[in-house]
Amino acid sequence: MASVNPNPIDPAWNPQPDAPTDKSIWLAAMKGDVDALARELDLTPPWHQLAQRRQPSGLSAIHAAAKKSAACVGLLANIGVNLSEADDVGFTPLHHAVLAGNEGCVQALLEGGADPLIKGGDAQKTARELAIQLGMPGVAGLLPAPPADPVVQQIAKLLAAHPDNICLNTFDQQYFDSLADELKPGFLRCLASGIENPDSGMGCYACQPDDYDRFKPFFSKALAKYHKVGEDAKHVNNWSLEGVEGLPEGGVLDIGALGLPELSMRVRVGRNLKAFPLPGAMSKDDRCNMENFMLKAFEVLFADPNYGGKYCSFTPGHANFVDEAEYQALVDAHIAFKDMSADSYLLSAGIAQHWPHGRGVYVSEDKGFIIWVGEEDHLRIMCMEKGTILNTVFDRLKAALDVVNCIEGLEFAVSPDYGVVTSCPTNLGTGMRASLHIALPNLTADGTDSKAKAIAKPLGLSVRGLGGEHTPIGADGTVDISPSARFCITEAKIITALYKGIALLKEADDAELQGSTP
Repeated sequence: MASVNPNPIDPAWNPQPDAPTDKSIWLAAMKGDVDALARELDLTPPWHQLAQRRQPSGLSAIHAAAKKSAACVGLLANIGVNLSEADDVGFTPLHHAVLAGNEGCVQALLEGGADPLIKGGDAQKTARELAIQLGMPGVAGLLPAPPADPVVQQIAKLLAAHPDNICLNTFDQQYFDSLADELKPGFLRCLASGIENPDSGMGCYACQPDDYDRFKPFFSKALAKYHKVGEDAKHVNNWSLEGVEGLPEGGVLDIGALGLPELSMRVRVGRNLKAFPLPGAMSKDDRCNMENFMLKAFEVLFADPNYGGKYCSFTPGHANFVDEAEYQALVDAHIAFKDMSADSYLLSAGIAQHWPHGRGVYVSEDKGFIIWVGEEDHLRIMCMEKGTILNTVFDRLKAALDVVNCIEGLEFAVSPDYGVVTSCPTNLGTGMRASLHIALPNLTADGTDSKAKAIAKPLGLSVRGLGGEHTPIGADGTVDISPSARFCITEAKIITALYKGIALLKEADDAELQGSTP
């Protein structure tokens, strides 16, 4: 066989006629033939330089041996071959041993001093992460895990004291370890609020439009726990009332037919723009740019006689800026949202940062259609009216959404599996909340909404105070009623569920007056 000088600049090198070549060493290693490899290496001087030469495939002898033979790995280790050398795509011998599922080679490489924490390949994974990805628990068990991240250790401690926090009880270190390094900060950002506020119920927020999909192994479990659906659940949006169970004859959701007077009705949806980070990851400039981007949508609404109105910005220096007095008047009228910077949960999530920059509210001429800008989602779009026909606010909202979504360059973020993307997983799917203010004087005669909640919960309804969660009910027993479901339910079913729920709550309140139960 031809001989090759392993050190071309050494004039004293005198090749032997039968000296090994880099190819012959590589072929023996590739075949896993330990006897042939031993013969190739049983010469002096040591042939480690030849053994480390790469073939046209980009692999050297140790990469080849790592797939086939632990004994060959041991021989190459003994002559000083680098056991952690990366090939042309960044895979080390340990990566190749994992790809081959060869536990003996993994063990031999580790005993020889191979570095198990080197990341390689396009996905930049360690050999252990690669084994986990390929579903090889036996191989993965041989490889050491990286040093525990301080945040991971913190999660374990918090979970012991707060087992109901979905963010904490869904976190899986094996999944976290499998993520590429560049994804880990973004994933932990989604968990920040639940870690800093361990008394949270959900605790996690999406921070990018594609977070639900790129971190699906985590979010699918969190969604299943909160929404009581399967981990493989897929959401379908549908605004058509046709065929919805429980719909009154004619399809008109008229609470007047239930004997109720005109009531305050509101339907809102959360929406986020695909072109921007979600509020939890927005910089101050992102927030202001998003607000200014929405101005062209508002110009379309201003010019439409069905909407008209104005935009009120809370951003200092904005052309549409409103002063503190006008802002407070909008809050008092339940048109604008309150200062978010006092909410520790939203602050930790990054959502309430940079207040009041990039925030504002569009108000239609009749004040029945409003759009919040820069709250928990980029947009909270809502219709409200005092009346008896729920279809009115429902249909107007759908029409307005169609107008906004058809504006050139404006595209809402949607997940192929989870529907409308919202910051909080509790709103994912429809992003919709349909609510109505109704007086239940008999169920609230004790000054609380406890009885109303007990009846409403089995019906899939939430009961709140007039100012939202954790606020008091009205002096006359008026409460805010809304269906709880957002995910794996259609928009049409939500508005119908509100109508059916109101009918049953009214019956229960009337029965309470008569001293009986429904």
